[in-house]
Amino acid sequence: MTNMLQVPPLLILLAIVNTVSLVFFGVDKWRSMTGGWRVPESRLLLVAFFGPFGAYVGMLIFRHKTRKVKFLLVPIFLVLQLLLILYLHLI
Repeated sequence: MTNMLQVPPLLILLAIVNTVSLVFFGVDKWRSMTGGWRVPESRLLLVAFFGPFGAYVGMLIFRHKTRKVKFLLVPIFLVLQLLLILYLHLI
């Protein structure tokens, strides 16, 4: 039993944060369609900064915030997070 797959804690954290980010975008899209209370754009960008994969997938799946210029930051956040992961993996 010592050969069990061990997932690095950082990877678990990134998976959780990206899932939360995806949920935020989905909830905001749903609320925009039903007239409910919206998630502020600043909060969406904050969760996108920490969870850019989830945010980007949310933008594509829900077709949400794709025309807003400031949300062009999401792919940039994604590339930055990829570079950070690569950097941490190499050291």
